Amino acid sequence: MAKVELKKPIIDEIAETVKDAQSVVLVDYRGLTVAQDTDLRRQLRTAGITYKVYKNTMMNFAFKGTEFESLCDGLEGPSAIAVSKDDATAPARIIAKFAKTAPKLEIKAGVVEGIYYDAAGMDSIAKIPSREELLSKLLGSIQSPVTNFARVMKQLAEKGGAAGAAAEASEPAEAEQAPAAE
Repeated sequence: MAKVELKKPIIDEIAETVKDAQSVVLVDYRGLTVAQDTDLRRQLRTAGITYKVYKNTMMNFAFKGTEFESLCDGLEGPSAIAVSKDDATAPARIIAKFAKTAPKLEIKAGVVEGIYYDAAGMDSIAKIPSREELLSKLLGSIQSPVTNFARVMKQLAEKGGAAGAAAEASEPAEAEQAPAAE
């Protein structure tokens, strides 16, 4: 069997992995211990992200003619790819967070929703909160005025309703006028 025939299934596997991907992040994993690598893989797998090490030439052939072709420039030295089909920012976010405990781990580049980002750009992408975090912040900001309104209404009810609050509001004004009249 020729070498090309042996490499074709691997290239097809890479192409299938990145097909329909929201994001692909190219990572330099040199210097990671086995325990660190295992922990990183576990975190990525839990988030539904495919993480795999391939030969650069194989990735180069698989990326040709796709929206991920721009990643070919970063294929130097040992490289792995993290692929997410659901959450576009998850691979960058998880890898950047993990890199704080393992400084040898580096993000080389990435393609997020069809746009190429270098290492600095991927660092910015990693700072974007997850969809769940954004939704909870939105819900909190929507809920805040309603909560404040409910709190004010409760205080009014405790003071005897709107009539009681109006009476209290008018009392200090009368008290101020009384000494002036004397």
